Amino acid sequence: MSQKDYINCRQGCSKCCETGEYPFSRLEAEYIMHGFLNLPKDKKNIIRKNIFNLKAEKKICKGKEFLYRCPFLIDNLCALYNFRGIVCRTHGLAFYDISRNIVKLPHCSEEGLNYSQVYNPHTKSVSVKNLIKDSLKTDSILRSPTAEKYELECGEIRPLIDWF
Repeated sequence: MSQKDYINCRQGCSKCCETGEYPFSRLEAEYIMHGFLNLPKDKKNIIRKNIFNLKAEKKICKGKEFLYRCPFLIDNLCALYNFRGIVCRTHGLAFYDISRNIVKLPHCSEEGLNYSQVYNPHTKSVSVKNLIKDSLKTDSILRSPTAEKYELECGEIRPLIDWF
């Protein structure tokens, strides 16, 4: 991975999982549910409670943007780490936003974590040219020429909480 020298993520760091929408395709939602079914009963119960609470909170938002803590996060660890989706595997990485023609950095870069050694907080820019060449947006990966070439049908993409 070309960005590994700039990544400071370690086990127990869950900043990327604490506030988001987490877009998942239908295929990914089915994959994480497969992982969920294999969890111990106590973890399943915690996750069910988390989902119940999030759905109640979402109703209060009444259609406004709803950002939330991932329901699979337990004690700052992902209960479904081996079954996580693309957004989880790419969170914390910088990527090129084609629509805005800018390099997007994870929020933790401002906290001295990922990319902090090449990030200038005053100019909010990256000091390494051509650091990022790819868009890592879930939609651009699942609907890419490679996905089409291999006839990968991942289905509709929606926020994780909307799959429950």
